[in-house]
Amino acid sequence: MGIADNLARVRRQISDAAHRAGRRPEEVALMAVTKTFPPEIIREAYDAGQRLFGENRVQEFAEKAPLLADLPGIEFHLIGHLQSNKAAKAAQIFFGIDSLDSPHLAEKLNAAAERAGKRLPVLIEINVGGEAAKTGIVPDSPELDTLLTAAPRLECLEFRGLMSIPPFTEDPGAARPYFRQLRQLRDQIAGRKLPAIGMDVLSMGMSHDFEVAIEEGSTCVRVGTAIFGPRTKT
Repeated sequence: MGIADNLARVRRQISDAAHRAGRRPEEVALMAVTKTFPPEIIREAYDAGQRLFGENRVQEFAEKAPLLADLPGIEFHLIGHLQSNKAAKAAQIFFGIDSLDSPHLAEKLNAAAERAGKRLPVLIEINVGGEAAKTGIVPDSPELDTLLTAAPRLECLEFRGLMSIPPFTEDPGAARPYFRQLRQLRDQIAGRKLPAIGMDVLSMGMSHDFEVAIEEGSTCVRVGTAIFGPRTKT
């Protein structure tokens, strides 16, 4: 099957999962993850109607971006870890940063967005499993409150919600408690009605578990392998 067929299949699965959860399919955005895939593959997905894409590395996308600049309406988000020394470049080339994981990085991104003359959408990355090998803010960390408190003065950042990658297991259902935890954290933050903090986006779920994520409230699923096939190891 080709990319267009894979996209159609994933969209049907999104629709089915949304209906099972009593939700509308249009509440769930599909982000196609294109790490390691070349511009011609991205164009093929674009021709099949895909507009929202996720990339993991600043330098990799910096090389692709000029080759895709002619595609109207296309939107790229950084979903991989962002080192603070690459914040300036990331703010220039990405529509949004979905992996904001510290107050320090927020300061860097805000300054970079100001220099670029743009307002940069961001998601706060939460390390729901508390895994040492993963980035993201641990839910009960003081860092999270520090970041939320700082938001009103970070005027060039638009806080839209949360993102997370739960601990991997072969069983998609095993991720459900982590998805539920992220949704509850989102609801808790939203309930505080903090200034300059939006909590409309809940980015969770990947190729093997996105249907479970949708059932638990995801508003954006990040799907790569199910659309493009196995990626080359880099």
